[in-house]
Amino acid sequence: MQNVVEFEPSRAERRNWNTIFFVATFHILAVVALFTFSWQNLLAAFLVWWVAASWGVGIGYHRLFTHRGFKAPTWLQYFFATCGTLSLQSGPIAWVTTHRIHHAFTETDKDPHSPRNGAYWSHIGWIFRGTAQVQSQATMQRYSPDLTKDRYLSLLDKYYYVPIIVVAAVMFAVGGWTMVMWGVFLRTAVSWHFTWLVNSATHLWGSRRFDTRDDSRNNALVAAVTFGEGWHNNHHAFPRSAKHGLTWKEFDINWYQLQILEKLGIIQNVYAYDLATESETPKELRKAA
Repeated sequence: MQNVVEFEPSRAERRNWNTIFFVATFHILAVVALFTFSWQNLLAAFLVWWVAASWGVGIGYHRLFTHRGFKAPTWLQYFFATCGTLSLQSGPIAWVTTHRIHHAFTETDKDPHSPRNGAYWSHIGWIFRGTAQVQSQATMQRYSPDLTKDRYLSLLDKYYYVPIIVVAAVMFAVGGWTMVMWGVFLRTAVSWHFTWLVNSATHLWGSRRFDTRDDSRNNALVAAVTFGEGWHNNHHAFPRSAKHGLTWKEFDINWYQLQILEKLGIIQNVYAYDLATESETPKELRKAA
């Protein structure tokens, strides 16, 4: 039996009209939100952006669930996963599956957002067509079997839109509809583009420290707006490393937060590539060897 799951190629003709509608709506309301500025709304948007994009997507979806760059207690894993849903980039299992496929087939026809198909495609076009944004159960079981076995993550993946509704209700109670416009619609639309820049810009523009088999780049501007996810050449060279910025000049906020959690003893077995030793083995495993 062939151990391969067939999924639609990245440029499949089927259009995802639900995605197109909601993305268009969020962008329209994001523009409307600009006319309702207040410092309170800006602060609310910034805080939710940090929680969703840094704790949720960068640390949770990406460095923990996709690459297993560190070990965390179950309660913290669930917390990070729930934070990730606030980004409205799909649930944790679907997101991880898409990203694992990206690493398995980088810049080929099976890459969900290959830059070889153009900057527009790798940035936003890929979510409008095919199955890359809405993975089948068979595909998720093939690429993310470690996550599909978890009841909470499976439930969260199915109803990933519920947490943001709860957050929106709290915002409405605190600051009215204008806070919802900033904290949900404007923040989500802007954060989408920041994340998509990792798929597009960091495979097109920037510097290359490592000679990887793809065109991944280190891009400081993208790193600045994604809490450190823009050091993409470093990441593709050593995917499991939870440390993406490898020098003091490569600012990596997600890594600094992980260091704090490690020092507090909350997370363990943190994989971190070191340029000096050329090793990414966790300290705990090196001591036991």
